[in-house]
Amino acid sequence: MALKIRLARGGAKKRPFYRIVVAENTAPRDGLFIEKIGTYNPMVAKDHPQRLVVQEDRVKHWLSVGARPTDRVHKFLASLDLMPAFEYREQPKKSAPGKKRIEREAEAAAKAAAAEEAPAEEAPAEEAPEEEAPAEKEKS
Repeated sequence: MALKIRLARGGAKKRPFYRIVVAENTAPRDGLFIEKIGTYNPMVAKDHPQRLVVQEDRVKHWLSVGARPTDRVHKFLASLDLMPAFEYREQPKKSAPGKKRIEREAEAAAKAAAAEEAPAEEAPAEEAPEEEAPAEKEKS
């Protein structure tokens, strides 16, 4: 039985009120739950004490039993210092470059670094063909 700590919506149309509940992850959003452990009222001011009310001891109990919070509840619990803050990655794991691409980029960077060291020597050699090219065009 997998448990979730999640929000169950209540309230009237366009006036939401949420209960923070512990429920099986297969139960419907507003359906059967095991225990109500808090409330969240998004209609009041952010600094209002009734915006987020949580029974901390019950949250700690359910987390120790193995209940997993949803992302939104995780954010709430992190704001109350009951959990570590949610870690957002700049780049998802799936789209991270593979090993071969990283190796190719490292080789290209090494070649670019080597090319930066030698352009002072090669620069006069590159200018000479440019000067000869207009002279050949004038002959034709």
